[in-house]
Amino acid sequence: MNAHVFRSLPATGAPLRVIVVGAGGMGRAWLHAVLTSPDTELAGVVDLDPEAARIAVAAVGPPDTPTGTDLAALAAETGAEAVVDVTSPAAHLPVTLRALDLGLPVLGEKPAAASVAEALRLAAAAEQSGLLFMVSQSRRYNRQLFRFRELAGRLGDLGILTTEFFLAPRFGGFRDAMAHPLLLDMAIHPFDTARFLLDAEPVSVYCHGYNPAWSWYAGDAAATAVFEMTGGVRYVYTGSWCSPGLETSWNGAWRLSGEQGSAVWDGDTPPRIDANGTAPAEDSGIPDAAESIEGALAEFVHALRTGTVPRGEIHENVMSLAMVDSAVLSATEDRRVHVDEVLDAAHREAVATAGDAEREVLTSWPSVRTALTRPCPTG
Repeated sequence: MNAHVFRSLPATGAPLRVIVVGAGGMGRAWLHAVLTSPDTELAGVVDLDPEAARIAVAAVGPPDTPTGTDLAALAAETGAEAVVDVTSPAAHLPVTLRALDLGLPVLGEKPAAASVAEALRLAAAAEQSGLLFMVSQSRRYNRQLFRFRELAGRLGDLGILTTEFFLAPRFGGFRDAMAHPLLLDMAIHPFDTARFLLDAEPVSVYCHGYNPAWSWYAGDAAATAVFEMTGGVRYVYTGSWCSPGLETSWNGAWRLSGEQGSAVWDGDTPPRIDANGTAPAEDSGIPDAAESIEGALAEFVHALRTGTVPRGEIHENVMSLAMVDSAVLSATEDRRVHVDEVLDAAHREAVATAGDAEREVLTSWPSVRTALTRPCPTG
């Protein structure tokens, strides 16, 4: 199936005028990214709390940056061309739908939405509007990760990919009370990275969640998940948010084994390979591209100017969120879960809650997996 087609913007040579919605901590990080990029210009800041928007602008942006509580009014006032959504997951659906309805393409913080059903509605809305909705999976934008993916091509047929993730953060707040804090708040990063590394999609998962006796979290702060991926390769994730001492990188520690050898990446230093007939290469050949949220922003602008489908385009990104929901369902019900089961249930919910235009798109899909499976950019 062809990748989602969206309208590109004229390459005028002028920076893209962007409104940032959400003025919290991550909002400020995105404000800095927009202000320091040669490709973008900050048109304004929207937040339900007008004082929060003003404080964020005072801390990061030019003091005369327009602020407001209404996206439509500020977009009309400033001539904005796109939106960066840095609101809470619960607000992603209404904010993105509103932006698309205003004719504005959207770059949103992960996750795409609060549920797979809401993410499917956003995929349908993007199709219906002909506009780009891209989700920023910022940990994909890492030159060492690009190198690791390059090395994977030297291993022949792939068999197993593993991630070990052991840290002991004390966040306080809402995470301490979540039923599955690690899976719901963090696992989407490695799950998305696994899809990127393997160029494969999830088929099924068995996940066991647990909580050590010394844990300061109310819910399961540790989990092990075994995914079957398309092509038969297995992805095994083991992680904990209450494992002090000898902690891993926030990117996790990775090992990929194939017919011709193995490659490893500790998440912080260049990956290494031991494969038949392959000498470790020092020069990655990976361009000095922007990383983290700056990398996501650069790809968003490039996509809008060229029509090139970016990493994180909503159809492609939904599968990462589906991996999270499937793992949570498996841990909750103590059984193997087929990802299509989660996708189909989410599709039924999306059809039941969508507006007429979204519903028409949703019901036109031959299957959810077919609609979502898109060629994944590799650059």
